Amino acid sequence: MQSVEELLARSVWARELKPEQTERIRAELVEREFPAGATVCRKGERADVWIGVVDGLVKLHCINASGKSITFAGISSGSWFGEGSVLKGESRKYDIMALRDSRIAFMPVATFRWLLDTSLPFNRFLLTQLNERLGYFMGMIEHERLLDPDARVARALASLFNPYLNPAAGDRVRISQEELGYLAGASRQRVNQALRVLEQAALVRVDYGLITVLDIAGLRKFGA
Repeated sequence: MQSVEELLARSVWARELKPEQTERIRAELVEREFPAGATVCRKGERADVWIGVVDGLVKLHCINASGKSITFAGISSGSWFGEGSVLKGESRKYDIMALRDSRIAFMPVATFRWLLDTSLPFNRFLLTQLNERLGYFMGMIEHERLLDPDARVARALASLFNPYLNPAAGDRVRISQEELGYLAGASRQRVNQALRVLEQAALVRVDYGLITVLDIAGLRKFGA
């Protein structure tokens, strides 16, 4: 299992902090464990923490009154998210649910704003992160409206390998077909079919609970 120390070591913004800044961050981060299916944060709650995934996988999603659900993103180990709501001082616009047993780090808003005031690398990181997030959501709208299920699965999988949004991904990810289905808006059975298509195209290799990406560029362009 990953640790908070490893999370900070993988975080680009944390590597460039001064020793006294790092010491304060370590002292003020709060870590909690969540079992699979548990709610990490609820839509409508005050966004008073910035969130990092120490170990595990969470999804950002919304459910309407009729029970229809939409998933916005999957966030894996080594990633930070939720900075938009914290910067604007607003309530969260989505629920956050653990897709598997996960350990989550919470940075208090006061610490987050202190970093904004004292760390130029942190500000640069946030600009890049927000730009990458905007590009991701624009692409998600395009994929949902224009792509078939095979291509949606390909793009959902590729999103887990964004070096800015999911910096610890490497070339493989431990994810079940059901979990990938949540991210792609497809059933587990349909994801299974799509993965066979992607495997035949030599874009991925599929093992039990593990997907290895062989051609990330091809995965990102699949179905275009």
